[in-house]
Amino acid sequence: MRTYDVSPLFRSSIGFDRLFELLNQAERVETTAAWPPYNIEKVAEDQYRITMAVAGFTPDEIELIQQDTTLLVSGQKAAPEGERHYLHRGIAARTFRQTFNLAEHVKVVGASLENGLLIVALKRAVPEALKPRRIAIGGVPATSAQDNAPTRIAEAEVAESKSVQAKAA
Repeated sequence: MRTYDVSPLFRSSIGFDRLFELLNQAERVETTAAWPPYNIEKVAEDQYRITMAVAGFTPDEIELIQQDTTLLVSGQKAAPEGERHYLHRGIAARTFRQTFNLAEHVKVVGASLENGLLIVALKRAVPEALKPRRIAIGGVPATSAQDNAPTRIAEAEVAESKSVQAKAA
């Protein structure tokens, strides 16, 4: 495995500390220890899907917890009702705990368990207050479209100005 030195990025980047810590953490984690196996897909521009192979687990034995920018998926098999004697045991029933680091504003929108696959749907929803906005220069509010149409004065304002002029004369 290659190792990358991200220290030069610390000198010229501000606010990316969490990203650099994740890169350093990824170097230390062994990829062979990831059980159960999973896929991470980008479904659309702001939609993602995690699919985990959790054969033998029921929805009651799997727990999903999102706390801030961390998604924890854990599973623990219920105690078997009776003693079983296996001649071969190929289906893993061990407890698992998998943590996923999510970007800001990514939320879990749904989860389902189908054919031994846990499917977790995620969506990035940036709040309106954090979306880019146009800043006016010189205190004039910015408009989204150019408006060159002449301004129409309401008839009531014209009549009012005529009556003011007549009283003054």
